[in-house]
Amino acid sequence: MKQVLKDKIIEVCDKKIAAKGGSVGVSFYAFFKNKNDNPELLMEAATWWIETHKLDHFEKAVKIKALVDGIATK
Repeated sequence: MKQVLKDKIIEVCDKKIAAKGGSVGVSFYAFFKNKNDNPELLMEAATWWIETHKLDHFEKAVKIKALVDGIATK
């Protein structure tokens, strides 16, 4: 996973957790604008979310952040 995507996921999860608490859910679309201006990065996020981790459409932001933090520390 590209560092720019890791950073964006962590940033978005942190903001959502701070605003709505630890039970807030996110989908991989939360990390992108409403227009498809970076299809390569969107597909990378979708592949990581759907194929690699077999996550549901919405998952808790704390879970996603922990998964990404695990990647960042390896």
